[in-house]
Amino acid sequence: MQLSQRITGITGGGSDGWDVFYKARRMIAEGENVIELTIGEHDIRTDPVILAAMDRSARGGHTGYAMVPGTQALRESVAARIQDRTGVPTTFENILITPGGQAALFAAHAATCNTGDRALYIDPYYATYPGTIRGIGAEPVVVRTHASDAFQPRAEDIAAEASKGAASLLINSPNNPTGTVYSAETLEGIAEVCREHDLWLISDEVYDTQVWEGEHISPRSLPNMADRTLVVGSMSKSHAMTGSRVGWICGPKEVISHLINLATHTTYGVPGFIQDAAAFAIDQGPDLEDGVAAPFRRRREIAREILADQNTVGLIPAQGAMYLMLDVRATGLSGEAFANSLLDTHKIATMPGESFGTAAHGHVRVAMTVDDERFAKALKTLVDHAQTLAK
Repeated sequence: MQLSQRITGITGGGSDGWDVFYKARRMIAEGENVIELTIGEHDIRTDPVILAAMDRSARGGHTGYAMVPGTQALRESVAARIQDRTGVPTTFENILITPGGQAALFAAHAATCNTGDRALYIDPYYATYPGTIRGIGAEPVVVRTHASDAFQPRAEDIAAEASKGAASLLINSPNNPTGTVYSAETLEGIAEVCREHDLWLISDEVYDTQVWEGEHISPRSLPNMADRTLVVGSMSKSHAMTGSRVGWICGPKEVISHLINLATHTTYGVPGFIQDAAAFAIDQGPDLEDGVAAPFRRRREIAREILADQNTVGLIPAQGAMYLMLDVRATGLSGEAFANSLLDTHKIATMPGESFGTAAHGHVRVAMTVDDERFAKALKTLVDHAQTLAK
């Protein structure tokens, strides 16, 4: 007997680029004191008021099967949040609740791509993107961006791949791993390519509350884009609810109706008490979201001050999200080699830019996910290490 090629081919073979992360975790398991600046996990936990709402719901009996599309209350809360933030008319019928943003990404591609279709995505990219596309039987096709453009994608590069035939395009702004917030010009160019080449646009907007410069624009709000855009959202980053696994897809009603059928045959929904807590959290309004985002805004300013006094480590404009993309090419090392050197020498763990594709070769991604004092100390050490290597 053999396993399917679809399941055995999800990672594409070879290293997944996360070797430094696994190495750091082994060191921690062996008792070493490693400062982890790797994954996007908040150093705060879910707010106690949200947990209290979750507890009330569970103890109140909402522990059985919940409605597969999502509870009416949560679908309406998500729809109202999206409409308030984007100005696009949105109702509960435009919303499917999913077990986190990752399940939403999978479902969105299942809805828009047939087996063998070319599905475009932007490099650098969140690590699961190509595997998600392979998992639904499509062919992942990368569109590279450039550090010299602050990793803003060029419409002409997307069009060049779209012209060869493609079903969908996946974008992510604010971007993980680069921190880039796509400009109005960038998004208008992307929208034009989608309209011209009849592409579905899948917009991963899980960092929409973490914008430090510029403005988050949902491409669903652009002319003639609402009917061809699926927006992926999540409670993970905006409300520090990573472990609760609750996200959503926002899209045309017809698409959502078919995605409800997919959910019925796959996830069968999200626990009701978690959905109740998520609806409660959203209904607290932007003050709660701002509080969750505040540490990353503050640490970004700490980083800018530290990096301003040297010219060895370059900072890609950190416009949003909880990450910094640092250019370490002056050391003569790849991002992976630099990350290994930093971990071996100073027990500070970062993610190589190469973990997220080829466009960020010679960079490392730093997650701003430890307390201010440790973060500042670690970043200063990183700079000193880079300067030593550059000499």
